[in-house]
Amino acid sequence: MRDQARILVIDDDKAILDACSQVLAKEKYNIKLAENGEDGLVLFRREIFDLVILDLKLPGIDGMEVLKRIKEESYETPVITITGYASIESAVEAMKLGAFDYLVKPFGAEELRVITRKALANRKLVLENIYLRKELEAKKEFDLVVGNSQAMQKVLELVRRVSSTDSTVLITGESGTGKELIAKEIHHLSPRRDHPFVVVDCGALVETLFESELFGHVKGSFTGALTTKHGKFEIADGGTIFLDEISNISLNIQAKLLRVIQEREVTRIGSSKVIKVDVRIIAATNKDLAESVKEGTFREDLFYRLNVVPINIPPLRERKEDIPLLVNHFLRKYSKKAKKEITHISKEAMEALMEYDWPGNVRELENTIERAVVLTKNNKIELEDIIYPGIAAETSLFNLSSGKYKSLREIEKEYINRILKTFHGNKTKAAKILGIDRKTLRAKIKKYKLE
Repeated sequence: MRDQARILVIDDDKAILDACSQVLAKEKYNIKLAENGEDGLVLFRREIFDLVILDLKLPGIDGMEVLKRIKEESYETPVITITGYASIESAVEAMKLGAFDYLVKPFGAEELRVITRKALANRKLVLENIYLRKELEAKKEFDLVVGNSQAMQKVLELVRRVSSTDSTVLITGESGTGKELIAKEIHHLSPRRDHPFVVVDCGALVETLFESELFGHVKGSFTGALTTKHGKFEIADGGTIFLDEISNISLNIQAKLLRVIQEREVTRIGSSKVIKVDVRIIAATNKDLAESVKEGTFREDLFYRLNVVPINIPPLRERKEDIPLLVNHFLRKYSKKAKKEITHISKEAMEALMEYDWPGNVRELENTIERAVVLTKNNKIELEDIIYPGIAAETSLFNLSSGKYKSLREIEKEYINRILKTFHGNKTKAAKILGIDRKTLRAKIKKYKLE
């Protein structure tokens, strides 16, 4: 798993350097020592440290200035200051500048151990908060959303088997099938569950910013780099990184990503420091990566590195028995959100949903149910509440599949009524959509008693 924490001790008192080194080395920490502020800053800029222990009274550059420079370059790195009893005021001033805590000379070994553990725990919390990590969905919600069809049960079985390993997973499937949800479940069931789950949307990132997002950059490395930025791999350390729509990254970034997968280390833009990362990689795509390899748009070596355990999620049209389960789940979810008491969906509306092929898959179905919940004025979803291309026209208006034919009068009445509901009774907008003037629309509303 992860390397031991790296600690830099800066103090001009050799006795304190030796004491800190011995105490912390017994805790299996990786220790580096510096006898003045200049040497300490050189070490800090050359290597990555999880904690700095800094004496405030130093020859040359004093401790307060060293603290300021450390915080400018890496604000999340905790700094414990060392001060004499008579200079506690300076330690308090240092905390205002961002120091984590302070030790007063002389201090004991146990005091040093305790404050070090607290500082390292705080650093971990800060890194997690950088990403503003959300709580993972509850297991019961995952089961409801995914479904219980035979096709999905095979997927879930594979998820359960691969979760306990650190193997790289490639999830494939059409847009909207729930690839990110599967990735989250793998992480939730893994030994890494208490560490970050970091999502990278490869389709949404601009090429020029992609490397910075993944690997980070240091302050001043390029125009606009006003502060040091932590890359997604660094933030995901100890946890899982999910590379969504991996097929969208350029060949240049693919080469750098391959190196990260092989070496498990990254380097921020503008820096020569190597940062070791311990992450589990899960990638996803809605494209055929093997075909992309043949076309020369995706590296073959990267494809094989990612495709260690392939998981394919079937489209919703191939597991329609999951639709009722999904519909009822989304109905409860959005009824609660809209503060409505919608208890069920009509037989006709459910039949319409079952007949549709759902090119947008589960995401499209979810959006449709949310829309229906917003539009309905009843305590159940009716056919007329289902506003969606393909469903409304084929099933609601004509309903040919059931053998029940409608007259032109019925079709016109139903269609005008639906448009009026969609636009919340706005006759100007409804008339424009219908291709008639307001006067004609008012006449038809009166004719069909739609007021």
